Amino acid sequence: MTLGPLMIDLQGTELAVEEREMLRHPLVGAVILFTRNFVDQEQLAKLVRDVHAARTPALAVAVDHEGGRVQRFRTGFAILPSLRRIGHEFDADRESGLQLARDLGWLMAAELRAYGVDLSFAPVVDLDYGVNEAIGDRAFHATADAVSELAVAYMHGMRDAGMMATAKHFPGHGAVVADSHQSLPVDRRSLVDLTNDLQPYRRLIANGLPGVMMAHVLFPEIDAAPAGFSRYWVQQILRGEFGFKGLVFSDDLSMRGAAVVGDIVERARRALAAGCDVLPICNDRAAVVELLDRLRAEPDPAAQLRRVRMKGHGVAAADELYSSEQWRKCREALARCQAPPALRLDAGPV
Repeated sequence: MTLGPLMIDLQGTELAVEEREMLRHPLVGAVILFTRNFVDQEQLAKLVRDVHAARTPALAVAVDHEGGRVQRFRTGFAILPSLRRIGHEFDADRESGLQLARDLGWLMAAELRAYGVDLSFAPVVDLDYGVNEAIGDRAFHATADAVSELAVAYMHGMRDAGMMATAKHFPGHGAVVADSHQSLPVDRRSLVDLTNDLQPYRRLIANGLPGVMMAHVLFPEIDAAPAGFSRYWVQQILRGEFGFKGLVFSDDLSMRGAAVVGDIVERARRALAAGCDVLPICNDRAAVVELLDRLRAEPDPAAQLRRVRMKGHGVAAADELYSSEQWRKCREALARCQAPPALRLDAGPV
């Protein structure tokens, strides 16, 4: 059996009987976990093992674990700062900021991998224009150069820990006011005006970026469909012009920003037709059931091959991880960045 395009969620802290049946459906290829699925590390490890054992090849297990406001597992895990904190370090000292990005990317991924989690949807590479509260301090920085450099370092840290990075939200979510969880944001800029937003993706792809998550944002001056449902954005720009060969994830199809496309089955059809490989459906069990009953997806050998890359590799046992020099070094870096910044006074005139 191959891995299907649907990434579905679970209701509780262990697999229910009906969920085991759902995980064996050929349309399912991955599971995404939330805070409701977590009690402690031992329980998490068992839940992930059960998901992996549900079928062959094993399903991938994903989570949003960026740090700051978006970190689903906390008890027993490093409490990570928002990516903006890394940007502040970069502003104070470029090399220190880049090392912090790599250290925290590694720490986040290594701790998840120790309990079997394959994938974290990170890093955010949107530019923070100061208008979108849903992005805000989840962004490294307001400038394309800083985001590009920090995202590459963070991606390399994740890679070293055995986890693929997923840059989000393509082609950019930072310049719109609306939150796509609640409505469809509209960005009326032309393509040339998006040069800075697209720069981090160019840099990351040139450095081997494995995954991209699309934005539920409409760019009406460029295409009539929201980005995650647009062949122009996925095929012509991302895969064509940028040469991206990795996994393309839709953003959550249950979000209200996706509702303008149609019902849940039409959203899935449109996302697949645009070129998305993996379709998360979160917090809507009825939508998942409807898709399993009604969606007819044509086999796509290239997409099926790409989905295999979701799986993590090189997992270290927790006790081995926590006794490692790398873990100690990264926890020290985390402790330093959690401390209040030193007050600097300039001697010259203000």
